[in-house]
Amino acid sequence: MRRVYLDNNATTPVLPDVLDAMRPYFGEHFGNASSIHHHGQETRSAVERARESVATLLGCRPAEVVFTSGGTEADNLAIFGLARSGDHVITSTIEHHAVLNSCKQLQERGVEVTFVPVDGRGIVNPDDVRRALRSNTKLVTIMYANNETGVIQPVEEFGKICAEADVYFHTDAVQAASKIPIDVKTIGCDLLSISGHKFHAPQGIGALYVRKGTKLEALFYGGSHERSRRAGTENVPGIVGLGKAAELATKGFAAGDDRATAALRDKLQTAILDKIEWAGVNGQGAARVPNTTNIYFDYIEGEALVIALDLKGLSVSTGAACSSGAIEPSHVLTAMGLRPDRARASIRFSLGKQNTAEDVDFALQLVPSAVERLRELSPLYNKKTAVSS
Repeated sequence: MRRVYLDNNATTPVLPDVLDAMRPYFGEHFGNASSIHHHGQETRSAVERARESVATLLGCRPAEVVFTSGGTEADNLAIFGLARSGDHVITSTIEHHAVLNSCKQLQERGVEVTFVPVDGRGIVNPDDVRRALRSNTKLVTIMYANNETGVIQPVEEFGKICAEADVYFHTDAVQAASKIPIDVKTIGCDLLSISGHKFHAPQGIGALYVRKGTKLEALFYGGSHERSRRAGTENVPGIVGLGKAAELATKGFAAGDDRATAALRDKLQTAILDKIEWAGVNGQGAARVPNTTNIYFDYIEGEALVIALDLKGLSVSTGAACSSGAIEPSHVLTAMGLRPDRARASIRFSLGKQNTAEDVDFALQLVPSAVERLRELSPLYNKKTAVSS
């Protein structure tokens, strides 16, 4: 059976060039990067080259890149590294659970947290952030691009607001990195999180940009790794893979990879909406990352459609991978004002560098018929069609 993977916001396959770059560091170049002998210094050099590649992708200094185990750790380091009892933190209602649950834990520790809303497109109003500021506000943490809808937030405006108020600004850029160009100076953020497995590096590696002069309390205690910001022996193969993926992403922007991906996404989205009634795009009218579309199909259950398509060889999702199997509808879509039934009827399609026009054509062969079959089993759909006729 042919299989096509369109769930790249959950994770991506490691690209061949990335795997080739990593392979020597599982065997031949095995040294501890903190050792001063030859074996350690050759791996230290590899770590620092990777740091430079990540810094180039983000538009920062290499010394401002802290390697972590992924986006969740990077988010946690940014949030718990700054906020203390008595402080006030501002976040949004559509954050990834790595941020939402961290902020809920802050509340248990005596930190006040304000959750600002989004509009029907899934965008945070900068004025809501400004109005939420207090004298004890320490941190604003709002994502760059949403993992479910792909909607891009006005992060530069948040950065200006925070700079004027002398408040730290962190943005979770896990779903933005490699999809759209990032420049931390233009954004004006103090901290920014990325995760390697979202852009064709391996799982288990990520990074946090920490603006020079930002003092974070470490989450882990041990050695003085990562300039005492993240203790623990470096994951050299993972770091090398992240560096190579960052290098490929930087080259990809110059080659127009983002525009090619957007064309494939638009072809998929347009054809689905042309062929299927009672369907629409969540986040319509907002700027989105080029690889993502989130579409609702009224009168079906999204989980049922995911299963039906998987049986035919197409992998998609109903939203965040960490929420798979959840009974409640997506907190992102309900925060945007969707009815619970429409939120449950929504499917995320997300493309990666490995996807082709043939993959999109394959999806278009399967989705309309799968939706039609599921609707035939829906009493609400049958009632709707009976009324229409």
